[in-house]
Amino acid sequence: MKRKTLPKLLYADAKGNIFDHPHLTMAGMSGSAAVLPENVELIPLPEDSRLFTIPDTPPIAWDDKAKAFVTVATVRQGRREQPVQAVSAFMAPGWMRTLLPACDYGKKSVQLPLWSYTAVGWDEASEQFVVAATRVDKNENWLPKNYDDRLLDPLVRKLLKAFPDNRLLEQLSRCAIDYHCFAAKNLFYRRWEAPIPTSPVCNSRCLGCSSLQPSDCCPSIHDRIGFVPTPEEIVELMLPHLQEAPEPIVSYGQGCEGDPIMQADTVAEATRRLKNGANGRGTVNFNSNGSFPDRVRMLCDAGMDSMRFSMNSVQEELYNRYYRPVNYRFSDVVESVKTAKERGLFTMINYLVSPGVTDSPAEVAALLQFLGKTGVDMLQMRNLSIDPDFYNQRMEVSAAGIGMYRLLERIKKEFPKVQFGYFNRTKENFFPDGYEKGWPIG
Repeated sequence: MKRKTLPKLLYADAKGNIFDHPHLTMAGMSGSAAVLPENVELIPLPEDSRLFTIPDTPPIAWDDKAKAFVTVATVRQGRREQPVQAVSAFMAPGWMRTLLPACDYGKKSVQLPLWSYTAVGWDEASEQFVVAATRVDKNENWLPKNYDDRLLDPLVRKLLKAFPDNRLLEQLSRCAIDYHCFAAKNLFYRRWEAPIPTSPVCNSRCLGCSSLQPSDCCPSIHDRIGFVPTPEEIVELMLPHLQEAPEPIVSYGQGCEGDPIMQADTVAEATRRLKNGANGRGTVNFNSNGSFPDRVRMLCDAGMDSMRFSMNSVQEELYNRYYRPVNYRFSDVVESVKTAKERGLFTMINYLVSPGVTDSPAEVAALLQFLGKTGVDMLQMRNLSIDPDFYNQRMEVSAAGIGMYRLLERIKKEFPKVQFGYFNRTKENFFPDGYEKGWPIG
């Protein structure tokens, strides 16, 4: 998008009505530093995205006349000055944010819910909302428009009737209906990637855990599975999916559980049976913190096709601040990544990104070294869902980074075979034609 001027600031009144400011310009934040977005990182708000307000948090804008960033606590409406609040975008999956919303968190009284917060503005020339973001995955299977709940209920009832004693099915039906988990819905639609939650326990204590949070933090997105399914329960549900679904993936390690590496024996046995029964059809994926390299080795031997390891940082100190590991070390995670790659699996990092942390000079240098040492195939650039102010404080990051878009350029220049993405892939699409030049794509 070519423009002579930057987009206008968006703000909301106390009722949540959203307005664009007549002369102040949109800003963004990298870490806790206010910055102006570059034209290259401003794109139309993706379809299926949402806008929402950030209570008790006034926006920060660029005042071109004053040549300075200003906090906009009030806006005049008629004869009165009305308090205003910041506006953020929550983007549809597949797009990576490059800037956080620019706002003053000084008076915020509660920790924000576990969503990913993106800088958004209003472009007068094109008359549309724009966000600081770039597309990193072209897969449209996960867009909300593909999940019509009107079709879901009879499919859930049908499968529950077919397998009345399967506890895993009962868990996934709740995930699909109550929590609107797209992956769980796929099981009932018999398509694409379906989840296999297995573990009620975890050996990480993540700041942004979606299934377990302390009472004084923020609500969990959903409840964690309360049992370990048997290999029989897993195979009963997942083998038909591998045999019948289009683009089939079954995937351990979901938001409604701890970490499946804690149930490695069960996972390994179920995987051996799935691979034998599917006769080569479908992809079996394992998402994990990678805390036990010996278990990763065993799971590779059991027949996994791909593994994805979650990391918010490749710097040990920042990793520990977020994951708060119990009885494992960062070096164990690195060894697990290397093990999966050496065993021939398609190896991914679920890289939980946040502008100012992920693109800090220290993280960039560490990431390039990590890529060279491990040889990972893909970085899934996943927007970390957490209160930005809380996260920046815990990571002790304040200065602006080099720019998320610039980070991707740097990686692609030095490691052209490293792929960017947002979603897991079928084994047929691990290495698509031209993947070395597969970015930018949006």
